[in-house]
Amino acid sequence: MGIFDRLTGTRYPAEGVPPASRDEVRTALLGLNGPEVPYVVRYSAGEKCDLVAEWRLKEPVWQQIFLRSEISHAVRIRMRFDREKNEVRALEEQWELTRVGSPLRFQVTSQYSRGPSRTVSRRWTLGRGADGRVGATETFRYDSAELRDALCAAVLERGWTWRGVIFGKV
Repeated sequence: MGIFDRLTGTRYPAEGVPPASRDEVRTALLGLNGPEVPYVVRYSAGEKCDLVAEWRLKEPVWQQIFLRSEISHAVRIRMRFDREKNEVRALEEQWELTRVGSPLRFQVTSQYSRGPSRTVSRRWTLGRGADGRVGATETFRYDSAELRDALCAAVLERGWTWRGVIFGKV
């Protein structure tokens, strides 16, 4: 793996893993969806790609959780399948968020970036544990790498390359 691969977040499958079909890779990526995960993988809707993965910032149940968590960035990953090379080209995009209004909601600011990055937000609660000692318990965790890592693992397990894109088209 070269320095450019490191910068773009490109990862290769283990040697000897036969590449699956495009449909199997797509099914695996869509299979990451579930009510317990804070992101959704969906078909693109005119976004010049095959699939889109993003945090559930607009869904009412998840929106309240994200608003309380003090996250400051929204993440979206656009993916396109290249059947000839057995790779998923992935463009990771981030927008800065601010909280506005009453009731509170997110507003996207003008700050935008492309390429892999990491935003981590945690919430802790102090209290007494079962042993009577005072300690901190993590009550919320947002890590933007959680979304990318899940997508990347699904692709690599099926023998395809995860190709990070920074410049140009997906």
